[in-house]
Amino acid sequence: MTDEVEKPPALPEGWLAVDALDIEAQGVARRPDGKVVFIEGALPFELVSARVNRKKNNWEQATLTAIHRESSQRVRPRCPHFGLHEGACGGCKMQHLHVGAQVAIKQRVLEDNLWHLGKVKADTVLRPIEGPTWGYRWRARFSVRHVHKKGTVLVGFHERKSRYVADIRECHVVPPHVSALLLPLRELIGAMDAIETCPQIELACGDAVTALVLRHLEPLSPGDIAKLRAFAGAHAGVQWWLQPKGPETVHLLDADGPELSYCLPEFGITMPFRPTDFTQVNPHVNRVLVQCALRLLDAQSHERVIDWFCGLGNFTLPIATRAGSVLGIEGSEALVARSRENYDRNRTCAPGGRALAPAVFSARNLFVMTPEQLLGDGHADRWLVDPPREGAFALAKALMDLRQQPGLRGDWTPPRRIVYVSCNPATLARDAGLLVHQAGYRCAAAGVVNMFPHTAHVESLAVFDLDEAGTVAPQ
Repeated sequence: MTDEVEKPPALPEGWLAVDALDIEAQGVARRPDGKVVFIEGALPFELVSARVNRKKNNWEQATLTAIHRESSQRVRPRCPHFGLHEGACGGCKMQHLHVGAQVAIKQRVLEDNLWHLGKVKADTVLRPIEGPTWGYRWRARFSVRHVHKKGTVLVGFHERKSRYVADIRECHVVPPHVSALLLPLRELIGAMDAIETCPQIELACGDAVTALVLRHLEPLSPGDIAKLRAFAGAHAGVQWWLQPKGPETVHLLDADGPELSYCLPEFGITMPFRPTDFTQVNPHVNRVLVQCALRLLDAQSHERVIDWFCGLGNFTLPIATRAGSVLGIEGSEALVARSRENYDRNRTCAPGGRALAPAVFSARNLFVMTPEQLLGDGHADRWLVDPPREGAFALAKALMDLRQQPGLRGDWTPPRRIVYVSCNPATLARDAGLLVHQAGYRCAAAGVVNMFPHTAHVESLAVFDLDEAGTVAPQ
């Protein structure tokens, strides 16, 4: 006699059981024949009905129409513009899911990517790095559109899956004072001569300044310039920048304005920046991320560190408060010059008045790396790697090549520890596969960084330690 496995009861016609959430925050269900259905708006463990919008041989894409059994993690969205309705704002994807569950799902995405793409499993799962879940977004790009049919100007994000600008009157992921500017900005653009030729306003908040970069396709009239100045005068801390063409043309409307900067107070560092520079969207989490990355890096006062993809020095300068010396490498001469400026400004500002350790900055195309270039940079005890979404494949491969060719590297030795800060779990997993299986490292730890609450964006942190006892697999 054999035990029969009890089958789950059949669902009513048209119902779907959601068992997962994908990277785009869509519920994932399966039909009885095994066909996958991605359902926008559905959450794991819900029973739902959905309207199919797109069909392929192996999958379908659908939109939630009814919830028959609701997830315990479903919450009421805070923003009235969030949802599946026509005209809904597309700036967020996960406001209907409890933020704790959002973080858990992102952790699962990271672990799944590491295993399925890189065949890597971290020895330790790091506690998630989190911060405020509302008002955190200090950088944003608002689209501007004069809508003749509505007789108004719209300023905000695009509608969900649409090229149209959403009619939003408030936004809870930007700081409250920025949300309060949305309607005044609509009125401002609506009163300008350039109402048809200002397609975008870019936001960049510093600790004391709110920079607004106005993209304008035609020269602004004296009357429009006066309106911008009056707007800044009426809203404390607002600073206008103008962008007549590409990013290189961005300039202050009034050059005597206060400086745009952010602080890393734990390290005594102040970082001036331009509104079009890359800085982390979430300054609260960035401060914790820098602290955590340096703690994991564990650089000693006699050691040399290389900061790959150093940007403006967000990690380089704090490293210089701990290590014996640091080399910051970035992809453009202009950005490297800015890094040097920030270093020179802060070199005597370390805690206790101690000068920062010596730092050198160099420009390099980090997407075309060779073992010879790596040798030219010299030995470093530790690396910090913070690449864009494309990852650091060329760097990882150059390191792999040196590890597999002892005769080439001479007395050069690989870094004992690498701390990798990632904004794309797929490219992190790819690079982790090289480091672990081809370059002789083990993944000592990995965890998520919730830099973008209520979105499906996954940032993460991983630590790779040189496996002294391990062997390097041949190519």
